[in-house]
Amino acid sequence: MAHLSKPSLIAAAFLLTTCAVQSAKAAEPPADLCLLLPAAEVSKALGQAYGSPEKSVAPRPYANTATGTDCNYPAKGSKLWFRAYVDPSPSAAAELFAKLGKFYSPQTLVAGLGDEAYFDPQHALHVRKGKVRFYLNLDPVNSAPTVEKQLKDLASRVVGRL
Repeated sequence: MAHLSKPSLIAAAFLLTTCAVQSAKAAEPPADLCLLLPAAEVSKALGQAYGSPEKSVAPRPYANTATGTDCNYPAKGSKLWFRAYVDPSPSAAAELFAKLGKFYSPQTLVAGLGDEAYFDPQHALHVRKGKVRFYLNLDPVNSAPTVEKQLKDLASRVVGRL
């Protein structure tokens, strides 16, 4: 019995180490942040065909902060704007998220989405997960409750990839 315990412990330690390494790798966002939100998922969630994202550089919110990525998904009569930033650390992202949030008041907090999330007065969704901050905005907003539900669905998909 003792003979089986040692190999079992070694196998368990190996398994835990392998899982921890895989988990750490999965937490890093892709170099192309538009890959976090495939156009096919946008089309399915929003109920109409959206094209591939038109990618551009998002401006730095403040000096000495990172630039981000804008991914604009076009559709007939509509556009989804996905903006994402990768900050140096989760604490830096949390600090910027709070600082920028002051410009988007009053906020409607969204529980259970990333580390923190809120809707701004124009029904755009702001989310932070780890060191990634992102924003989803659908134009036009025909029905606020419907749009908010759709944006939460899309955001949960993005969060699941981080």
